Amino acid sequence: MKLTLTAKVQLYPTAAQTVLLQQTVEAYRQGCNWVSGIVETTHCLQQADLHTEVYRPLRAQFGLRSQMAQSVIKTVIARYKSVLANGHPWTRVQFNKPALDLVWNRDYSLKARGFSLNTLAGRVQVPFAHQGMERFFNGAWQFGTAHLVHRHGRWFLYVPMTQEVVQPDWTAIRQVVGLDFGINFLVTAYDSQGQTTFFSGRAVKARRAHFKILRQTLQRRQTPSARRRLKRLGQREHRWMTAVNHQVSKALVARYGAQTLFVVEDLTGMRGATERVRRRDRYTSVSWAFYQLRQMLEYKAALHQARTVAVDPRYTSQTCPKCGHVAHGNRDKRRHRFECQQCHYRSNDDRIGAMNLHRQGIEYRVTGAIAAGPRS
Repeated sequence: MKLTLTAKVQLYPTAAQTVLLQQTVEAYRQGCNWVSGIVETTHCLQQADLHTEVYRPLRAQFGLRSQMAQSVIKTVIARYKSVLANGHPWTRVQFNKPALDLVWNRDYSLKARGFSLNTLAGRVQVPFAHQGMERFFNGAWQFGTAHLVHRHGRWFLYVPMTQEVVQPDWTAIRQVVGLDFGINFLVTAYDSQGQTTFFSGRAVKARRAHFKILRQTLQRRQTPSARRRLKRLGQREHRWMTAVNHQVSKALVARYGAQTLFVVEDLTGMRGATERVRRRDRYTSVSWAFYQLRQMLEYKAALHQARTVAVDPRYTSQTCPKCGHVAHGNRDKRRHRFECQQCHYRSNDDRIGAMNLHRQGIEYRVTGAIAAGPRS
């Protein structure tokens, strides 16, 4: 399978290079907005037709170089297709933030002194932060179209990296690990040796409560400075959540290693389902980035010759892993306890979820299909 990661590379341009980059991203933004106006009027999303109409004006009016003009057309088409695919009507797409798409070996390349970037005035070699990037320079990774952005006074290059990875054959899988994602425990893992590992969420819950209180305080103020701080707070919380998910996914892969099948819950649609919970609990229920954690686990597992499969999460915390009895009353959600009404098996409800996910993984490994619902 092909695995694609996006590397966030910080650039360190000189003062002169900064001016060139600012001019280039601004011209690119203006070009995108101009083409967007034409697309809104004509509803034309055919690249060849748009090229005939806008290519020369993009070169002459905005000073864009040849490949940049082509990228503007592709960027606008992609944005409109995304908007339409999400069910929105034909409305003008606005490009408000300065940014620039760079095609590998045409607009940018990697040199000894840094990234060679195309600007309105020609190529410049911009130094970058090497730490954490060394693994991408071994020749196994293919560079894709990069995205140059300017945020908070710093320049970043988002570079998609693609590599062919070999997943272990099903016969090579040596263990199955069920992973239950939750609030009190970020992850509860149950493996083929019958061992349960809990990744505590206590410190995370405390930090999230701090963010929530601070956010409510700022929202009540309704001042420009409070709104600016609220925006910075959201960005800081997002970075923190991402860091925690990186740490947890890395720890899971390091603990269980290669030839492991990780079984996770397919939480698609979880947000809509949890809208029915009490208002005071809604933030806790829907705000954690479980899908991001799953994505991180999937690519880290693939890099370490392990596999990941997502299964239906229904009844995983209501099904007895010993006798298979399914009942809502088996689980005491408030106390996080499970007791089977039929065979009286007791355990933590998150552990029960992980055990049932482990069972589904065993069945999937044998049959090649995900079991539908609980056992009969």
